[in-house]
Amino acid sequence: MLGVFTFVSGAVSHEIRPAIADATLTEDRVDLQIRLSAEALVAGIDLEGLEDTNEAPEAELYDALRALPDDEFADRLREAWDDLQAGFIVDAGGERVLLALDEIEVEPQSDLELPRDTIVQLSGDLPANGADVTIGWVAENGPIIVRQTGGGDDAYAGFLDNGTLSEALPRVGAATESGWAVFVRYIAVGFDHIIPKGLDHILFVLGLFFLSMKKRPLITQVTVFTIAHTITLALASLQILTISASIVEPLIALSIVYVAVENIFAKGIKWWRPVIIFGFGLLHGLGFASVLGEFGLAPGRFVAGLIGFNIGVEIGQLTVIGLAALLLWLGVRAAHMADLEDEEMRVRDPDIMFRAVSICGSILIAIIGAYWAFERVFL
Repeated sequence: MLGVFTFVSGAVSHEIRPAIADATLTEDRVDLQIRLSAEALVAGIDLEGLEDTNEAPEAELYDALRALPDDEFADRLREAWDDLQAGFIVDAGGERVLLALDEIEVEPQSDLELPRDTIVQLSGDLPANGADVTIGWVAENGPIIVRQTGGGDDAYAGFLDNGTLSEALPRVGAATESGWAVFVRYIAVGFDHIIPKGLDHILFVLGLFFLSMKKRPLITQVTVFTIAHTITLALASLQILTISASIVEPLIALSIVYVAVENIFAKGIKWWRPVIIFGFGLLHGLGFASVLGEFGLAPGRFVAGLIGFNIGVEIGQLTVIGLAALLLWLGVRAAHMADLEDEEMRVRDPDIMFRAVSICGSILIAIIGAYWAFERVFL
């Protein structure tokens, strides 16, 4: 059980967020303004595939850097720049551009459990070859969003991971991308936010599954949950509705507890269950909203990104349900075959077996959810 708590702890604080780089290009110069959580870079944490800095061997150093006063951390970042600059990549026709660190602004954040944003201003001289420019950084620095300024509502805003570089950005004018390209890309982003990054959402969906394997109750719950989180995802991403994560995240954990506990005592779906699931869906939508908010989509591409993200989330949720149903079916089938081989054993009722699995699974989900709620409020 301790191993379970170790695995699920730290689900909110120290979560890895993508950096955002705004690039301004001219014929002979590149200027970058990058908003990032710079403590991870200074600590030397390899962010590739990492979900939380607490999981890194350098977690203590990260926390120590995070606790430094803003001006002292800015000095530490400036001292580390010679080692860090190689990880920031600007390429023009195969020629690497050397970037200078012009300015550092560390934004105040008094809550040590929340990441602190640092804004760095970088600049470099472009070679005279006139080639388009690609921008990014090494995989160890984690995900980054690269946006070219001057593109208006259709501006390019590429989400880059695993060390990939941006599309070729012109020095004159600005790169743009179609709504279809944004739509397709954000399907993958939405799916990734469920599998593997959305453990709390996975447990909630499993809680819906464990109430009943019958299609109608399951489809009813998933549908109202989808409608609800779509509403608040849109409102929060547009900053029409804003609620602190310190409120939303504990409530999401409590929603997991409620669904799991009700599964233990309920004998089927009641009229109030979809109503409650709708309310919980509103909460989960607020949790999803931080993703789109961080990605800085151009206004003209927000709807495409929102729809794509939602579809990706739904594919992720259906994948969770499908895998759970497959594993349960395989377990029931294996038990049934074992009964057939032993003539003295009575063939077990699949419904009874599902009920047993549902209760055991719901108990485990309730324990994890309760621990999360405690952690998110008190730790």
